[in-house]
Amino acid sequence: MATNSNRAGLVPSPSETKLVICVWHPFELWRPPASMADAVRERWPEMRVVHLPNYERLEAELPDTQIFVGYSIRPHQLPWARQLKWIHSTAAGVAQLTYPALRESGILVTNASGVHSIPIAEHVLGMMLSLSRKFPEALRQQQNHRWAQQEIWDGKPRPGELHGAVLLLIGLGAIGKEIARRAQAFGMIIQAVTRSGIGDNSLAGKIYPATQLEAALGRADYVVVAAPETPATNNLLGPRQFAAMKPTAIVVNVARGSLIDEAALTAALEQNRIAGAALDVAAEEPLPAESPLWRLKNILITPHLAAASEHLWPRQTQLLLKNLEFWFAGEELINKIDFERGY
Repeated sequence: MATNSNRAGLVPSPSETKLVICVWHPFELWRPPASMADAVRERWPEMRVVHLPNYERLEAELPDTQIFVGYSIRPHQLPWARQLKWIHSTAAGVAQLTYPALRESGILVTNASGVHSIPIAEHVLGMMLSLSRKFPEALRQQQNHRWAQQEIWDGKPRPGELHGAVLLLIGLGAIGKEIARRAQAFGMIIQAVTRSGIGDNSLAGKIYPATQLEAALGRADYVVVAAPETPATNNLLGPRQFAAMKPTAIVVNVARGSLIDEAALTAALEQNRIAGAALDVAAEEPLPAESPLWRLKNILITPHLAAASEHLWPRQTQLLLKNLEFWFAGEELINKIDFERGY
């Protein structure tokens, strides 16, 4: 394996290392539990491990920190981190860590890619099944105490099957692969779009390069957005892309809200240019109460819960421990970020 390199040269020993864990988020699940710091201390009792429950003391702790575990260090905080060698993001998306000063600092960045893949894949299948089988409409009728068998059947599109439907995965990374494995069991025809047009053909029978996105969209029954957030993917799906889709197509977004032009999506749904959408993310979160998306009947919205799972922090902790083993052995880390690609 390749040896780690960083702006300060050799990797310090555990006894010379200070590791800080710090994430605060209004959603409690995204905050690391004390057990993560405890697991690191148990493995390396000689290491200084600091777990901060919020950002109040972060700047005071940064000057002698070598490893930071969290969501972000902001540009104005980076000059305080004079000894920092490695940032491990507890999120898969790292757009918040791709600013010029950090890119040029020589600090290594890794992310949590793969940690969220199983619950997100299951969430996607649940969303597709719900829209295919008309569960949201059935629930609306249930709330009105109506046995709406004929009405639901007469609606457009009618209740359908995932079997034989074309699933287009935009992104075939850790999440896309987990979705594909589950979709295979439903007998779906799986295709994908990747930046290069290269990917795992055992999971996707046809893989298009990003330059052929619109051609791929025209063949899809379900379009699942699972690509990273980068400047190149901003508003990846807009008016032209929705116009290229089948009127029976359903769009699912479990990536980031910035990948879809919400105004264009709203128009496509209102005008029935596509059949429906399922969103777990939004351009602004929480999704504002005045957003027109709330009032549409052909949409399913979940509040950024696709990655939520009781297994989240055990998986996060195992990834961190494995990467720390590699770090102190001078070996290549898992999920190292390529700043040129943005993921």
